Amino acid sequence: MEKERNTLLIADDVLINREMLKDIFEDEYDILEASNGQEAIKILDEKKDEIVLLFLDLIMPEKTGLDVMVHMSLHGMMETIPVIMITGEATVESDVRAYELGASDIIYKPFEPAVVIRRAKNIIELFRHRISIEKELALKTEQLRENQKKLEQSNDFLINALSSVVEFRSLESGEHVQRVKKFTKILLKYWQALYPEYGFTDAQIELMTNASALHDIGKIAIPDSILMKPGKLTDEEYAEMKKHTIYGCQLLENFKQEENEFYRYCYDICRYHHERANGKGYPDGLVEDEIPVWAQVVSIVDVYDALVSKRVYKDSFSIDDAIKMIHNGECGIFSQKLLECFDAARDELIANTDKPE
Repeated sequence: MEKERNTLLIADDVLINREMLKDIFEDEYDILEASNGQEAIKILDEKKDEIVLLFLDLIMPEKTGLDVMVHMSLHGMMETIPVIMITGEATVESDVRAYELGASDIIYKPFEPAVVIRRAKNIIELFRHRISIEKELALKTEQLRENQKKLEQSNDFLINALSSVVEFRSLESGEHVQRVKKFTKILLKYWQALYPEYGFTDAQIELMTNASALHDIGKIAIPDSILMKPGKLTDEEYAEMKKHTIYGCQLLENFKQEENEFYRYCYDICRYHHERANGKGYPDGLVEDEIPVWAQVVSIVDVYDALVSKRVYKDSFSIDDAIKMIHNGECGIFSQKLLECFDAARDELIANTDKPE
């Protein structure tokens, strides 16, 4: 339980000054006293959660009032403990420095008790109000974060559930989507490091990674006779299979609520993850940088996972063979930047790849 702030600290090397302030405030507040700056620092360190206001003399032995405020600033106390500087030897420079360090007020000796009481109470109330607002704001911010986290978890669940329908229909293990997400995040992190000019943030990478789960959602519309065929597809069947990129975008359009960044990643990945850098991919025959980076990344990790995984129509390839096939262009031509990124991430990709049984 948080301690009640109801204590004043009076730091002054002159006893009579401390006694005068003590007489003014002792009926309403608990009073602590320090006869030098070092003693004030010690009390602040021990009682910072109880002190509601510090009366601080400018000129004191061992540590000056300015030294005390520097210590308070370094330890985050200036945000919660208001300081009224009490001085009879002030200069313009010392006043400016005191305010720069965060002093709430400066009172010059000799002082009028009624004025000191009013100014002190005003400052205490101001700080209490500000701290109360900050606590309320922090609580609301935390609640918003929790709500956002729950919403993201719900979205992730729905995305993974929806994308897994395709794998369930095609009799796959259901883990392809999770592997594509894992590999996509790895590769995007390397892209972020190797090509900072693209300006990808961690938040954007998280959105792209989640969007990758929907890359094959259009296969929901592909007939079972084609989707689950164990052998090679005919030309007509392959032409129909390629339409899953279009079907996926149509599904996304039907469910779209707003045109936001996440929707754009989902749409681009659905439509373009079979495009290739030389223009021989589908459905639009895009080349090089015409293909969004996030779609390029999903395209290569999708191929990589397909090669190293056993499917109804093929056995798995070894990791080394899969990497060679990708570099040799046996699964389409990827951009040089993408291949450089793939090579940089090679060890991490391999470490996260399940070895064929």
